[in-house]
Amino acid sequence: MPSNANRQFLDFEKPIKDLIDEIEGLKHRSEQKKINYSDMITKLEQSILDKRKEITDNLSSWQRVQLSRHPDRPYTMKYIEKMTTNFVELFGDRNVKDDKAMIGGFAMLDGETVMIIGQQKGINTKMRQMRNFGMANPEGYRKALRLMRLAEKFNKPVITLIDTPGAFPGLEAEERGQGEAIARNIYEMIRLKVPVIVVIIGEGASGGALGIGVGDRVFMMENTWYTVISPESCSSILWRSWDQKENAAEQLQLTAVHMKGFGLVDDIIPEPIGGAHWDYNEAAMILKDHLKKIIKELKIIPEKERINQRIEKFGKMGFWEEEGRETNIEQGTRNNEQETNIEQGTRNIEQGTNTEHGTRNNEQETNIEQGTRNVEQGMNIEHGTRNIELEREE
Repeated sequence: MPSNANRQFLDFEKPIKDLIDEIEGLKHRSEQKKINYSDMITKLEQSILDKRKEITDNLSSWQRVQLSRHPDRPYTMKYIEKMTTNFVELFGDRNVKDDKAMIGGFAMLDGETVMIIGQQKGINTKMRQMRNFGMANPEGYRKALRLMRLAEKFNKPVITLIDTPGAFPGLEAEERGQGEAIARNIYEMIRLKVPVIVVIIGEGASGGALGIGVGDRVFMMENTWYTVISPESCSSILWRSWDQKENAAEQLQLTAVHMKGFGLVDDIIPEPIGGAHWDYNEAAMILKDHLKKIIKELKIIPEKERINQRIEKFGKMGFWEEEGRETNIEQGTRNNEQETNIEQGTRNIEQGTNTEHGTRNNEQETNIEQGTRNVEQGMNIEHGTRNIELEREE
C-alpha cells in the first residue's frame, strides 16, 4: 500500500488529499519546533475517514469506474499475496506460449488448497506493458482452462479474480481464435465438477471477463463494474466522441448495485472505507472471509446438483421487452392456429380428392352398366333377327 507521500488521487478525492497534506505539514512542524500536534492530527485522521465514507457513499457510475481503475488499487497478485500462502504459479497453455496477462496456480487458503486464476494488469509502466494491461490473448484463456481442468482432476475449488478492460482485440489474437477460446471456456466452466467462485475485483468488461466468469457464485467488489463495453467505447459508438462517457456509464447501469438488481451477480463484497486502495490488508481479509464461507457452502452440494444449478443460473439470465410485437405466448398461439388450419385444409383436400375419386368411380360404374345393357340389347336384337330368319325359311 503506497505511503501518503506516494499516493495518487482522483479528482473527487482532492478533499482527502488536502487533509493528508495538512497532517503532513503538522508532522513536519512538530519535528522542527518540537511541538505536540497529536490531538490535531488525530482529529484530522478521523476527518479523513469521514470524508472517505462521504465520498464513497455518493459516487456516480462514472466515478465508480474511475475508482475501479485507481492506480493504487490492488490487483490479482496483491490479493493472492495477502489472502493465501504457498502460491505456486503455473505457466503456459501447452500450445502457443505463456500469456502474462493471465496468471494462476495452486495456493493454500487457510488450509484449503484452491486454484486461483485471474488477470494481472501490472503495477508500473514496464509491468503493464509486459502484462498487456490485463488484456489476455487466446493462449491466456486456454491456459486458464488448462488450470481449471487440473483443479478438477485433483478435486480442488476454483477461484477466478476478474480485472480486465477486455480481451486483447489485436489481429494476431483473432487469428489464433480469440472468440473460440472465450466460448470454449464458457462451455467448459459451466460443466466443471468442482466448486467455482468468480469475483470481479476491478474492471469486468465484455468477453474478456466472461472467459473466466462462469461460476456457482459470482460476486462484485463494491467499487467495480461489469458490462459488455467500456463507457468510453460506448460513447464513441453512440455519440462519436468520448465526451459522453459519464452519460454512457449511467445508461449502461454497470455498477455492483445495478448488477445485483439484474440478478447477474449473487452479492456485493464491501471494501474498506473509501475503496480497496486505502487498505490492502483489510480488502484482502474481507474477500478471504467471503471465499471461505462460500467454499464450505458449495462443497456440501452434490456434484451433479451443483452443475445443474450452475446451468440453470446462467440459462435464465437476461430479460427483454419489445414494443409493438406480440408476446411469445401470443406468437405460439397463432402458430398453433395456423398449424390447425393447415391440418384442416389438408384433410379437406384429401376429402375432396376422395370425393372426386368416388365420382369418377361412380361414372365408371355407370358406364359399365350402360355398356352391359347395350350388349344385352344387342344380343336380344341378334337373337330376334335369327328368329325372323328361321321363320322365313320355314
